[in-house]
Amino acid sequence: MNLRKTLLAASLAAAAWPFAASATNGYFSHGYGVRAQGVAGVSIALPQDGLAAAANPAGTALVGDRLDLGVSLFRPDRGASIRGNGYGANGDFSGNDASNFLIPEFGYARQLSPNLGWGVAVYGNGGMNTDYGSNPFGSFGSSGRAGVDLSQLFITPSVAYRLTPSHSIGAAVTFAYQRFAARGLGAFDNPVVSSNPGSVTDRGHDSSTGVGIKLGWIGEVLPTVKLGASWSSRIETGELGRYKGLFEGGGGFDVPANYGVGVAWQALPALTLAADWQRIEYSSVKAVGNPLSVLFSGGQLGADNGAGFGWRDVSTVKLGAIYKADERLTLRAGVSRNQQAVPNKQTFVNILAPGVVRNHYSLGASFKSTPGGEWSVAYTRVPRATVSGSGSIPASFGGGEADLRMSQDVLTVGYSWAL
Repeated sequence: MNLRKTLLAASLAAAAWPFAASATNGYFSHGYGVRAQGVAGVSIALPQDGLAAAANPAGTALVGDRLDLGVSLFRPDRGASIRGNGYGANGDFSGNDASNFLIPEFGYARQLSPNLGWGVAVYGNGGMNTDYGSNPFGSFGSSGRAGVDLSQLFITPSVAYRLTPSHSIGAAVTFAYQRFAARGLGAFDNPVVSSNPGSVTDRGHDSSTGVGIKLGWIGEVLPTVKLGASWSSRIETGELGRYKGLFEGGGGFDVPANYGVGVAWQALPALTLAADWQRIEYSSVKAVGNPLSVLFSGGQLGADNGAGFGWRDVSTVKLGAIYKADERLTLRAGVSRNQQAVPNKQTFVNILAPGVVRNHYSLGASFKSTPGGEWSVAYTRVPRATVSGSGSIPASFGGGEADLRMSQDVLTVGYSWAL
Protein backbone atom coordinates (compact mmCIF):
# COMPACT_ATOMS: atom_id res chain seq x y z
CA MET A 1 0.00 0.00 0.00
CA ASN A 2 1.18 3.53 -0.73
CA LEU A 3 1.03 4.76 2.87
CA ARG A 4 1.12 8.48 2.17
CA LYS A 5 -1.72 8.31 -0.36
CA THR A 6 -3.77 6.04 1.89
CA LEU A 7 -3.20 8.27 4.92
CA LEU A 8 -4.15 11.41 3.02
CA ALA A 9 -7.25 9.85 1.48
CA ALA A 10 -8.44 8.46 4.80
CA SER A 11 -7.95 11.71 6.70
CA LEU A 12 -9.66 13.77 3.99
CA ALA A 13 -12.59 11.37 3.85
CA ALA A 14 -13.05 11.51 7.61
CA ALA A 15 -12.74 15.29 7.67
CA ALA A 16 -15.28 15.70 4.87
CA TRP A 17 -17.89 13.51 6.55
CA PRO A 18 -20.80 15.40 8.17
CA PHE A 19 -20.13 14.58 11.82
CA ALA A 20 -23.26 14.08 13.85
CA ALA A 21 -23.97 13.19 17.43
CA SER A 22 -22.37 10.32 19.33
CA ALA A 23 -22.91 8.71 22.74
CA THR A 24 -22.37 11.64 25.01
CA ASN A 25 -21.26 13.15 28.30
CA GLY A 26 -23.22 16.35 27.78
CA TYR A 27 -22.43 16.84 24.10
CA PHE A 28 -18.84 15.51 24.24
CA SER A 29 -18.38 11.97 22.97
CA HIS A 30 -18.08 9.35 25.71
CA GLY A 31 -15.03 7.84 23.97
CA TYR A 32 -12.83 8.39 20.92
CA GLY A 33 -11.96 5.25 18.97
CA VAL A 34 -13.58 1.82 18.92
CA ARG A 35 -11.24 0.41 21.59
CA ALA A 36 -11.87 3.27 24.00
CA GLN A 37 -15.61 2.98 23.37
CA GLY A 38 -15.43 -0.69 24.35
CA VAL A 39 -14.32 0.36 27.86
CA ALA A 40 -16.84 3.24 28.15
CA GLY A 41 -14.26 5.81 27.09
CA VAL A 42 -11.44 5.02 29.54
CA SER A 43 -8.27 6.22 27.81
CA ILE A 44 -6.26 8.85 29.74
CA ALA A 45 -3.76 6.28 31.09
CA LEU A 46 -4.77 3.55 28.63
CA PRO A 47 -3.81 4.43 25.02
CA GLN A 48 -4.92 1.68 22.64
CA ASP A 49 -4.76 3.03 19.08
CA GLY A 50 -3.98 5.94 16.78
CA LEU A 51 -6.81 8.01 18.27
CA ALA A 52 -5.06 8.07 21.66
CA ALA A 53 -4.23 11.78 21.31
CA ALA A 54 -7.93 12.67 21.39
CA ALA A 55 -7.86 11.85 25.11
CA ASN A 56 -4.15 12.21 25.96
CA PRO A 57 -1.42 13.17 23.45
CA ALA A 58 1.22 11.40 25.56
CA GLY A 59 -0.28 8.13 24.32
CA THR A 60 1.04 8.76 20.82
CA ALA A 61 4.47 7.52 21.97
CA LEU A 62 3.03 4.26 23.31
CA VAL A 63 0.89 2.73 20.53
CA GLY A 64 3.50 1.86 17.90
CA ASP A 65 3.15 2.38 14.15
CA ARG A 66 -0.48 1.98 13.17
CA LEU A 67 -3.44 3.17 11.11
CA ASP A 68 -6.97 2.93 12.53
CA LEU A 69 -10.25 3.46 10.70
CA GLY A 70 -13.77 3.01 11.96
CA VAL A 71 -17.39 4.04 11.73
CA SER A 72 -20.17 4.23 14.31
CA LEU A 73 -23.90 3.79 13.85
CA PHE A 74 -25.47 6.06 16.43
CA ARG A 75 -29.17 6.03 17.30
CA PRO A 76 -30.47 8.48 19.91
CA ASP A 77 -34.04 8.52 21.19
CA ARG A 78 -34.91 12.01 22.45
CA GLY A 79 -37.98 14.00 23.19
CA ALA A 80 -39.84 16.29 25.56
CA SER A 81 -43.23 16.87 27.10
CA ILE A 82 -44.93 20.05 28.29
CA ARG A 83 -47.51 20.14 31.09
CA GLY A 84 -49.48 22.80 32.91
CA ASN A 85 -48.95 25.45 30.25
CA GLY A 86 -51.39 28.33 30.05
CA TYR A 87 -50.98 28.79 26.29
CA GLY A 88 -52.06 25.26 25.43
CA ALA A 89 -48.62 23.91 24.53
CA ASN A 90 -49.19 20.75 26.58
CA GLY A 91 -48.31 17.48 24.91
CA ASP A 92 -45.60 14.96 24.16
CA PHE A 93 -43.08 15.67 21.42
CA SER A 94 -40.66 13.31 19.70
CA GLY A 95 -37.36 14.74 18.47
CA ASN A 96 -36.54 11.65 16.42
CA ASP A 97 -37.51 12.57 12.88
CA ALA A 98 -33.77 12.20 12.16
CA SER A 99 -32.59 9.28 14.27
CA ASN A 100 -29.73 7.36 12.62
CA PHE A 101 -26.23 8.77 12.18
CA LEU A 102 -22.99 7.38 10.74
CA ILE A 103 -19.85 8.77 12.37
CA PRO A 104 -16.32 8.03 11.07
CA GLU A 105 -13.09 7.91 13.04
CA PHE A 106 -9.48 7.98 11.92
CA GLY A 107 -6.14 7.68 13.70
CA TYR A 108 -2.53 7.36 12.65
CA ALA A 109 0.63 7.03 14.73
CA ARG A 110 4.28 6.68 13.76
CA GLN A 111 7.32 6.21 15.96
CA LEU A 112 10.17 8.34 14.62
CA SER A 113 12.64 6.92 17.14
CA PRO A 114 12.46 4.78 20.28
CA ASN A 115 11.63 7.95 22.25
CA LEU A 116 9.69 10.12 19.79
CA GLY A 117 6.33 9.58 18.12
CA TRP A 118 3.84 11.64 16.14
CA GLY A 119 0.34 11.11 14.86
CA VAL A 120 -2.99 12.58 13.86
CA ALA A 121 -6.50 11.84 15.10
CA VAL A 122 -9.78 12.85 13.45
CA TYR A 123 -12.92 12.67 15.57
CA GLY A 124 -16.03 14.62 16.51
CA ASN A 125 -18.56 15.85 19.06
CA GLY A 126 -22.19 16.75 18.62
CA GLY A 127 -24.81 15.70 21.15
CA MET A 128 -27.00 18.73 20.35
CA ASN A 129 -29.24 17.41 17.58
CA THR A 130 -33.04 17.30 17.53
CA ASP A 131 -35.69 17.12 14.82
CA TYR A 132 -39.27 17.67 16.00
CA GLY A 133 -41.89 17.03 13.33
CA SER A 134 -44.46 18.49 15.71
CA ASN A 135 -43.13 21.84 16.95
CA PRO A 136 -43.03 22.07 20.79
CA PHE A 137 -42.98 25.86 20.48
CA GLY A 138 -45.97 26.03 18.11
CA SER A 139 -48.32 27.50 20.73
CA PHE A 140 -45.87 30.35 21.31
CA GLY A 141 -45.77 31.49 17.67
CA SER A 142 -43.33 29.09 16.02
CA SER A 143 -44.23 27.16 12.88
CA GLY A 144 -42.91 24.23 10.88
CA ARG A 145 -40.48 21.63 12.10
CA ALA A 146 -38.24 22.51 15.06
CA GLY A 147 -34.77 21.49 16.09
CA VAL A 148 -31.07 22.20 16.06
CA ASP A 149 -28.09 20.49 14.47
CA LEU A 150 -24.61 20.96 15.96
CA SER A 151 -21.61 18.99 14.73
CA GLN A 152 -17.99 19.55 15.70
CA LEU A 153 -15.02 18.06 13.86
CA PHE A 154 -11.53 17.96 15.38
CA ILE A 155 -8.25 17.25 13.62
CA THR A 156 -5.51 16.74 16.20
CA PRO A 157 -1.87 16.28 15.13
CA SER A 158 0.24 15.29 18.12
CA VAL A 159 3.82 14.66 19.15
CA ALA A 160 4.93 12.65 22.17
CA TYR A 161 8.31 12.05 23.80
CA ARG A 162 9.51 9.39 26.22
CA LEU A 163 11.41 11.25 28.94
CA THR A 164 12.43 7.88 30.37
CA PRO A 165 11.34 4.33 29.56
CA SER A 166 8.54 4.84 32.12
CA HIS A 167 7.35 8.41 31.51
CA SER A 168 5.97 10.09 28.38
CA ILE A 169 4.73 13.58 27.69
CA GLY A 170 2.75 14.81 24.71
CA ALA A 171 1.39 17.93 23.07
CA ALA A 172 -1.13 18.46 20.31
CA VAL A 173 -2.77 21.21 18.33
CA THR A 174 -6.49 20.77 17.74
CA PHE A 175 -8.07 22.33 14.68
CA ALA A 176 -11.84 22.61 15.18
CA TYR A 177 -14.58 23.03 12.60
CA GLN A 178 -18.22 23.26 13.61
CA ARG A 179 -21.55 23.55 11.78
CA PHE A 180 -24.84 24.65 13.26
CA ALA A 181 -28.40 25.12 12.09
CA ALA A 182 -31.68 25.89 13.85
CA ARG A 183 -35.24 25.92 12.61
CA GLY A 184 -38.75 26.37 13.91
CA LEU A 185 -37.81 28.93 16.59
CA GLY A 186 -39.96 31.80 15.41
CA ALA A 187 -41.30 32.33 18.94
CA PHE A 188 -37.87 33.65 19.91
CA ASP A 189 -37.23 35.66 16.74
CA ASN A 190 -38.48 39.07 17.84
CA PRO A 191 -37.04 42.27 19.37
CA VAL A 192 -38.28 41.38 22.86
CA VAL A 193 -36.38 38.10 23.10
CA SER A 194 -33.47 38.54 20.67
CA SER A 195 -30.89 41.29 20.27
CA ASN A 196 -30.69 40.45 16.55
CA PRO A 197 -34.10 39.37 15.25
CA GLY A 198 -33.81 37.81 11.84
CA SER A 199 -30.70 35.87 12.92
CA VAL A 200 -32.33 33.36 15.26
CA THR A 201 -33.81 30.58 13.16
CA ASP A 202 -34.17 29.05 9.70
CA ARG A 203 -30.93 30.48 8.32
CA GLY A 204 -29.50 27.17 7.12
CA HIS A 205 -26.15 25.87 8.27
CA ASP A 206 -23.42 28.23 9.40
CA SER A 207 -19.86 27.25 10.31
CA SER A 208 -16.86 28.49 12.26
CA THR A 209 -13.33 27.36 13.06
CA GLY A 210 -10.86 27.59 15.93
CA VAL A 211 -7.60 26.24 17.30
CA GLY A 212 -6.71 24.83 20.71
CA ILE A 213 -3.99 22.80 22.40
CA LYS A 214 -3.76 19.58 24.38
CA LEU A 215 -1.09 18.54 26.89
CA GLY A 216 -0.65 15.16 28.52
CA TRP A 217 1.51 12.82 30.60
CA ILE A 218 1.54 9.06 31.16
CA GLY A 219 3.87 7.48 33.71
CA GLU A 220 4.53 3.96 34.95
CA VAL A 221 4.68 4.54 38.70
CA LEU A 222 4.81 0.85 39.59
CA PRO A 223 5.65 -2.17 37.42
CA THR A 224 1.93 -2.85 36.90
CA VAL A 225 0.43 0.64 37.37
CA LYS A 226 0.28 3.61 34.99
CA LEU A 227 -1.10 7.05 35.76
CA GLY A 228 -2.12 9.68 33.24
CA ALA A 229 -3.22 13.30 33.12
CA SER A 230 -4.51 15.38 30.24
CA TRP A 231 -5.70 18.95 29.66
CA SER A 232 -7.40 20.48 26.62
CA SER A 233 -7.70 24.24 26.28
CA ARG A 234 -10.85 26.12 25.46
CA ILE A 235 -11.14 26.53 21.70
CA GLU A 236 -12.28 30.02 20.79
CA THR A 237 -14.14 29.65 17.53
CA GLY A 238 -15.36 32.32 15.17
CA GLU A 239 -18.90 33.60 15.44
CA LEU A 240 -21.83 31.82 13.85
CA GLY A 241 -23.04 35.02 12.21
CA ARG A 242 -26.26 33.61 10.79
CA TYR A 243 -27.31 32.91 14.38
CA LYS A 244 -26.00 36.06 16.06
CA GLY A 245 -29.48 36.60 17.49
CA LEU A 246 -29.52 33.17 19.17
CA PHE A 247 -26.08 32.60 20.70
CA GLU A 248 -24.53 34.88 23.30
CA GLY A 249 -22.06 37.49 22.11
CA GLY A 250 -23.40 37.72 18.58
CA GLY A 251 -23.09 34.06 17.64
CA GLY A 252 -20.26 32.79 19.83
CA PHE A 253 -20.12 29.06 20.55
CA ASP A 254 -16.66 28.10 21.82
CA VAL A 255 -15.57 24.55 22.68
CA PRO A 256 -15.13 24.31 26.47
CA ALA A 257 -11.90 23.35 28.19
CA ASN A 258 -11.69 19.88 29.68
CA TYR A 259 -9.19 17.91 31.74
CA GLY A 260 -8.85 14.61 33.51
CA VAL A 261 -6.74 11.97 35.21
CA GLY A 262 -6.57 8.22 34.75
CA VAL A 263 -5.08 5.01 36.09
CA ALA A 264 -4.43 1.63 34.46
CA TRP A 265 -3.52 -1.47 36.48
CA GLN A 266 -2.37 -4.74 34.95
CA ALA A 267 -3.99 -6.90 37.60
CA LEU A 268 -3.05 -10.15 35.83
CA PRO A 269 -0.92 -10.88 32.76
CA ALA A 270 -4.13 -11.07 30.70
CA LEU A 271 -6.28 -8.55 32.62
CA THR A 272 -6.05 -4.74 32.76
CA LEU A 273 -8.35 -2.63 34.93
CA ALA A 274 -8.53 1.12 34.33
CA ALA A 275 -10.41 4.24 35.38
CA ASP A 276 -10.72 7.88 34.31
CA TRP A 277 -12.11 11.05 35.85
CA GLN A 278 -12.91 13.88 33.43
CA ARG A 279 -14.21 17.42 33.91
CA ILE A 280 -15.84 19.47 31.11
CA GLU A 281 -16.31 23.20 31.76
CA TYR A 282 -19.58 23.79 29.90
CA SER A 283 -20.60 26.72 32.11
CA SER A 284 -17.55 28.76 31.03
CA VAL A 285 -19.00 29.08 27.51
CA LYS A 286 -21.77 31.64 28.02
CA ALA A 287 -23.88 30.45 25.09
CA VAL A 288 -24.03 27.06 26.82
CA GLY A 289 -23.82 28.01 30.50
CA ASN A 290 -25.85 31.21 30.93
CA PRO A 291 -29.37 30.46 32.23
CA LEU A 292 -32.53 31.41 30.37
CA SER A 293 -33.50 33.64 33.31
CA VAL A 294 -30.89 36.16 32.14
CA LEU A 295 -33.41 37.01 29.42
CA PHE A 296 -35.66 38.73 31.96
CA SER A 297 -32.94 40.97 33.35
CA GLY A 298 -32.00 42.46 29.98
CA GLY A 299 -29.82 39.64 28.66
CA GLN A 300 -31.52 38.95 25.34
CA LEU A 301 -30.57 36.03 23.15
CA GLY A 302 -27.48 36.98 21.15
CA ALA A 303 -26.50 39.87 23.43
CA ASP A 304 -23.24 40.06 25.37
CA ASN A 305 -23.78 37.95 28.49
CA GLY A 306 -27.18 37.03 27.09
CA ALA A 307 -29.35 34.02 27.79
CA GLY A 308 -28.14 30.51 26.99
CA PHE A 309 -28.90 26.86 27.71
CA GLY A 310 -28.01 26.95 31.41
CA TRP A 311 -25.74 23.89 31.37
CA ARG A 312 -23.58 23.03 34.38
CA ASP A 313 -20.01 21.74 34.35
CA VAL A 314 -19.90 17.95 34.13
CA SER A 315 -17.64 15.44 35.86
CA THR A 316 -17.55 11.87 34.56
CA VAL A 317 -16.15 8.70 36.14
CA LYS A 318 -15.31 5.84 33.77
CA LEU A 319 -14.33 2.25 34.67
CA GLY A 320 -13.07 -0.36 32.22
CA ALA A 321 -11.58 -3.83 31.93
CA ILE A 322 -9.58 -5.45 29.11
CA TYR A 323 -9.06 -9.22 29.00
CA LYS A 324 -6.71 -10.85 26.50
CA ALA A 325 -8.43 -14.19 25.94
CA ASP A 326 -5.67 -15.49 23.64
CA GLU A 327 -3.16 -14.23 21.09
CA ARG A 328 -5.91 -13.24 18.66
CA LEU A 329 -8.92 -12.24 20.79
CA THR A 330 -9.23 -9.32 23.23
CA LEU A 331 -12.41 -8.59 25.18
CA ARG A 332 -13.47 -5.27 26.72
CA ALA A 333 -16.17 -3.94 29.05
CA GLY A 334 -16.80 -0.65 30.79
CA VAL A 335 -19.25 1.62 32.57
CA SER A 336 -19.35 5.37 33.06
CA ARG A 337 -21.50 7.86 34.93
CA ASN A 338 -21.58 11.62 34.53
CA GLN A 339 -23.21 14.45 36.42
CA GLN A 340 -26.39 15.93 35.03
CA ALA A 341 -25.63 18.84 32.71
CA VAL A 342 -29.18 20.22 32.54
CA PRO A 343 -30.72 21.74 35.71
CA ASN A 344 -34.44 21.21 36.17
CA LYS A 345 -35.03 24.97 35.91
CA GLN A 346 -33.47 25.01 32.40
CA THR A 347 -35.50 22.32 30.66
CA PHE A 348 -37.64 24.65 28.51
CA VAL A 349 -34.88 25.87 26.20
CA ASN A 350 -33.20 22.45 26.38
CA ILE A 351 -36.11 20.90 24.53
CA LEU A 352 -33.75 21.74 21.67
CA ALA A 353 -30.78 19.94 23.25
CA PRO A 354 -31.95 17.31 25.77
CA GLY A 355 -28.46 16.02 26.59
CA VAL A 356 -29.60 14.49 29.86
CA VAL A 357 -28.12 10.96 29.69
CA ARG A 358 -25.83 9.89 32.54
CA ASN A 359 -24.98 6.18 32.45
CA HIS A 360 -23.08 4.29 29.73
CA TYR A 361 -22.60 0.50 29.55
CA SER A 362 -20.11 -0.76 26.97
CA LEU A 363 -18.84 -4.04 25.55
CA GLY A 364 -16.13 -4.53 22.95
CA ALA A 365 -13.77 -6.98 21.31
CA SER A 366 -10.81 -7.12 18.92
CA PHE A 367 -9.82 -10.04 16.69
CA LYS A 368 -6.53 -10.33 14.80
CA SER A 369 -7.53 -11.47 11.34
CA THR A 370 -4.00 -11.30 9.87
CA PRO A 371 -0.55 -10.81 11.42
CA GLY A 372 -0.83 -7.05 10.80
CA GLY A 373 -4.60 -6.52 10.77
CA GLU A 374 -7.26 -6.46 13.45
CA TRP A 375 -11.03 -6.01 13.50
CA SER A 376 -12.65 -4.32 16.49
CA VAL A 377 -16.25 -3.79 17.55
CA ALA A 378 -17.88 -1.91 20.43
CA TYR A 379 -21.46 -1.47 21.56
CA THR A 380 -22.65 1.10 24.09
CA ARG A 381 -26.11 1.22 25.63
CA VAL A 382 -27.16 4.47 27.28
CA PRO A 383 -30.41 3.91 29.18
CA ARG A 384 -33.15 6.50 29.19
CA ALA A 385 -32.59 9.44 31.52
CA THR A 386 -35.11 12.13 32.30
CA VAL A 387 -35.11 15.60 33.82
CA SER A 388 -38.44 16.89 35.08
CA GLY A 389 -38.82 20.63 34.96
CA SER A 390 -39.27 22.73 38.08
CA GLY A 391 -40.12 26.37 37.46
CA SER A 392 -38.86 25.78 33.94
CA ILE A 393 -41.28 27.63 31.63
CA PRO A 394 -41.32 31.40 32.21
CA ALA A 395 -44.64 33.05 33.03
CA SER A 396 -44.39 35.10 29.84
CA PHE A 397 -44.59 31.78 27.95
CA GLY A 398 -47.57 30.57 29.97
CA GLY A 399 -45.75 28.81 32.79
CA GLY A 400 -45.87 25.10 33.49
CA GLU A 401 -43.09 22.58 33.08
CA ALA A 402 -40.99 21.02 30.33
CA ASP A 403 -39.71 17.47 30.89
CA LEU A 404 -36.81 16.00 28.90
CA ARG A 405 -35.81 12.45 28.02
CA MET A 406 -33.08 10.72 26.06
CA SER A 407 -31.54 7.29 25.52
CA GLN A 408 -28.82 6.21 23.10
CA ASP A 409 -27.36 3.20 21.32
CA VAL A 410 -24.07 3.18 19.43
CA LEU A 411 -22.38 0.36 17.50
CA THR A 412 -18.84 0.94 16.25
CA VAL A 413 -16.77 -1.22 13.90
CA GLY A 414 -13.13 -0.53 13.10
CA TYR A 415 -10.09 -2.01 11.39
CA SER A 416 -6.45 -1.45 12.29
CA TRP A 417 -3.20 -1.97 10.44
CA ALA A 418 0.11 -2.45 12.20
CA LEU A 419 2.59 -0.61 9.96
